[in-house]
Amino acid sequence: MADPIDLPADAGLKSLAREGSVLSRTARGAGWIVGWRFINRILGLMSTLILVRLLAPSAFGIVALSMNLMFSLAQLSEVGIQGAIIRNERPDRELYDTGFTINAIRGFATGIIIAAFAVPIAGFFHNPDMVDVLYVVAIGSCVSALENIGVVDFVRFIAFDKEFQYKLVPRIISVISGIVLAFWLRNYWALVFAILINQVATVAISYWIHPYRPQFTLSGWRRISGYSSMIWLLNLVGVVQSATSNIVIGRVSGTADVGIYGVGAEISGLPSSELIGPLCRAAFAGFSEARQAGDNGAVMMLRLLGLMALITVPAGFGLSLIAYPIIKLGFGAKWLGAVPILEIFGIATTVTIFGSIATTLFAVQAWLKASLKLDIGLTILRVGLLLALVPRYGLIGAAVAVSIVDVVAQAVYFMVMTQRLHVGIAAIFARVWRTLIGAGVMTAVLLTAHLGWGTWAGRNLILATHMAGAIALGVASYGLTVLSLWLISGRPDGAEADLLLSVRRLLKR
Repeated sequence: MADPIDLPADAGLKSLAREGSVLSRTARGAGWIVGWRFINRILGLMSTLILVRLLAPSAFGIVALSMNLMFSLAQLSEVGIQGAIIRNERPDRELYDTGFTINAIRGFATGIIIAAFAVPIAGFFHNPDMVDVLYVVAIGSCVSALENIGVVDFVRFIAFDKEFQYKLVPRIISVISGIVLAFWLRNYWALVFAILINQVATVAISYWIHPYRPQFTLSGWRRISGYSSMIWLLNLVGVVQSATSNIVIGRVSGTADVGIYGVGAEISGLPSSELIGPLCRAAFAGFSEARQAGDNGAVMMLRLLGLMALITVPAGFGLSLIAYPIIKLGFGAKWLGAVPILEIFGIATTVTIFGSIATTLFAVQAWLKASLKLDIGLTILRVGLLLALVPRYGLIGAAVAVSIVDVVAQAVYFMVMTQRLHVGIAAIFARVWRTLIGAGVMTAVLLTAHLGWGTWAGRNLILATHMAGAIALGVASYGLTVLSLWLISGRPDGAEADLLLSVRRLLKR
């Protein structure tokens, strides 16, 4: 094979050739992403169950604080290099190498900042052990900065099966290393070195799995700067927006309420993080390819909207309906303050599909100024509502404030997206009406059976039995309603047909 330096970024990867429609490959790609997230969580859970018996809680705290610092700095310096390459119609070596160089600068700068401030940071947390840990975290940031930019092709060509392989091997190595080191060292260094091993393995495998060999150059920075600067501003606004809730709650109600709020918010966000997130990540590549073919992405948007709604709407309502047993069984009685948070957010998050698809499409089409203006306005509204409601209503006020902003955000994004894509309300409604009726029937059935939105008495075993019954009844009532409506409608193309097709393909394997 010729020297990889003289090859285009996707050279030697004929297996990534575009086979099938953009929509079908996007759906398969989303499946691989969801699969990776599931396996990653299983591996993480297995590792945690073993490590918590070998290491003290303080070990996890030291590492968590150190890694959170690195991730926060990385997020603040994120400039959307991958997106800039993917949405480019003809990315060349100059673009790839410039992206690699910018990523390297970001990673090394993050590492240098962490190392330079390691001592004062450790002093702030009154933990001198953090100093050496932060030095290793800084090294890890520099290592990760050298990751092969060529692996962006796995997203660009919607070849998430390749990305699955690329991520799985380092994760397995890291889990095994962490367990072995924990048995040997019995302290926080087991976690620190396991993370560093994962970073080293990821970089090494990125060069093994992709033939591209990047070089250092900034010659193409002008081709990236416009898009990347807007992405950075959007990320900055996003960081501010996400931090406002904890800051206001912590200031008004104290750190304990911050923890309770966080539990409710995290559980309610599971449908978004585990389903909508992967679908939108795959959709970014799909929308980019459609854009390059002269398609505005309206058809794909409608199909994705229907599929997301089919899964996330009942999931959100379901979490809200059985919030009490989820919190009581999963976290204990002292966390019951999170129940109303989950009940409110569970419903509010069902509408986030509109904003998630819209922001993905806006990023592909480079409608970033519109996104920035919307996000700034929504952040101001969020802060204002939090300051108005939290002092008077506490955590429920915070949940209501954030939910109002979320609903307003989805409505605004929905209007802008439909106008720009020339998609009517009728086309949207045609994709989701069966889902909405199904969710309504499910809610009515559970309320009639006294299995939703209430405080359930009894021991944990009885509570678990009732929750299992509620889940089974909810799934059955929702599934039968949607299936019946779909059959009565003449089995039209849509989310139901897409889901059944995916199930058939899985069963044939």
